[in-house]
Amino acid sequence: MPDRLPHEKGFHISWDQIHRDSRALAWRLDGLGPEGEAGEKGGGWRAIVAITRGGMAPAMIVARELDIRTVDTISVKSYDHQEQSETKVLKMPDAEMMGDGTGILIVDDLVDSGRTLEVVREMYPKAHFATVYAKPKGRPQVDTFITEVSQDTWIFFPWDMALQYVEPYRGKD
Repeated sequence: MPDRLPHEKGFHISWDQIHRDSRALAWRLDGLGPEGEAGEKGGGWRAIVAITRGGMAPAMIVARELDIRTVDTISVKSYDHQEQSETKVLKMPDAEMMGDGTGILIVDDLVDSGRTLEVVREMYPKAHFATVYAKPKGRPQVDTFITEVSQDTWIFFPWDMALQYVEPYRGKD
């Protein structure tokens, strides 16, 4: 049997679905943060950091659900269109806020190979890593997720789709 193209085993996510799954992620994360009263465990999070671009929508929803007002981003590029490439950090979050990651919730849409989260975890080893979706190879890099999909499934997110795939207005991913 010939190899499949990434889109041939596709899992299409609607805006409604990403919203529901991101809310479920927030509920799962509620109370897991280290910021309790007088240093008690089981509290909230100091801040949320979205891994751009895919983590922005889930992070916004999680931040709203958990009333996290401090939100930042880290920009990590690991794909050229639908092909994985060398992982590069393009933009860092506020260094003073981040520290070693204690009390920081880092959110992405998906963990695939785990390389993106591995790079970020090296920088912030005490942060809590959460994704909406997880593939088996990347699962060891994520602390909390909602749905696991097979490694050979390509997830089509709503921000990439119209009635058919649409190239971004300005250049490729």
